[in-house]
This record gives sequence, structure tokens and C-alpha cells, in this order.
Amino acid sequence: MKKSMVPNARDALDRFKMEAANEVGVNLKQGYNGDLTAKQAGSVGGQMVKKMIQQYENGLK
Repeated sequence: MKKSMVPNARDALDRFKMEAANEVGVNLKQGYNGDLTAKQAGSVGGQMVKKMIQQYENGLK
């Protein structure tokens, strides 16, 4: 595992991922989630990107 340049960044990203998964109805667990379908994993990633774009756009206002 690479060492993060920002302390606690991994924890924050994990919380963000869990929040996004909850919003799209995907049950993530801590650690390995290899049992997810590609569709489920993609929906979590897509939701994360959507939220990041919204946060960026809100910061521009």
C-alpha cells in the first residue's frame, strides 16, 4: 500500500465511499468487497464522481 501524503486521507475516502454506496443501495463492508458485481461497483464509483462534481460546482458559487 502506498503511503498517503495527507494524514487520514484514506479514512476520509473510505467514509465517502461508504456514503456513496449507501446512497445507491449497495451494501459495502469494511475491507474486501470482491463479491460485488461490476454494475454495483460502477454505481458506487459513479455516485462518488457525481458527488465530487457537485461539491466542486458548489464551491464555485
